[in-house]
Formats: sequence, C-alpha cells, structure tokens
Amino acid sequence: MSTIFTKIIAWEIPSFKLYEDEYTYAFLDIFPQQPWHTLIVPKCEVDHFADVPEPFYSAIFQTAKKLAPAIKEATNCTRVCTLFIWYEVPHCHYHLIPTNRISDVNFVSRPQADMEDLRLMQQQIIKNLI
Repeated sequence: MSTIFTKIIAWEIPSFKLYEDEYTYAFLDIFPQQPWHTLIVPKCEVDHFADVPEPFYSAIFQTAKKLAPAIKEATNCTRVCTLFIWYEVPHCHYHLIPTNRISDVNFVSRPQADMEDLRLMQQQIIKNLI
C-alpha cells in the first residue's frame, strides 16, 4: 500500500508543493512545528533514511540546499534546522524548519495549519528560489 507521501507525489492528495525534480518532492507540512516547515521526500518509498538508495539520497540534500536559503529569506529566521525524524509515515522525509531558538523544534503535536496561510507561504518560497 502506498504511503501518504507517495500519494502526495502522485497528486492523489493535494499539497503545497515548493520544489520537485526527478528524485525528490518538497512541500509545506500541514502540521508544522513552525510556520514554513517544509518536508523533502525521496520519490522512492523507503522507510529509513539509511536505506534510501543513490541518487535519491544525495538529491534530498541538494534539494535542501536549494530550499533552505529561500525559506530563510522568506522568514528572516536565524537558522533553517534540518532533521530526519519520523514515526507517523513509513516513508523517509527530511524536515526543514525555520528557527530562531532551539525550542522552536520540539515535535509536540501541532494543529493543522491554515490553508490560505500555506498558499501564501508557498508563493513566497517559490519566489525566493534561486
């Protein structure tokens, strides 16, 4: 059975896509740790990051390198923190979280983000992509 991320990549479930290439798909998290929280997933359905094959593995970091400056510019945050951490979805995903202090990343359950806010964030990040 396909994961929710595989369904998002296939456009079976809508998302706020920020970037896509042959190996990765990046979109805004609808249950963000912080506003502008972004997920990057490989276009192969693998649970653990250490099992992601090349070139998908390296592509995750290349995508992060493109998106992090755009997120930082859009948010004026101090840092864009990155994490491989997940339990809810058995599909590797890399988090990009804009932060101003370490407590901005605590993975406490968060409410669903406002869809209009996500649409505006999506536009701003895409505008800032180099």
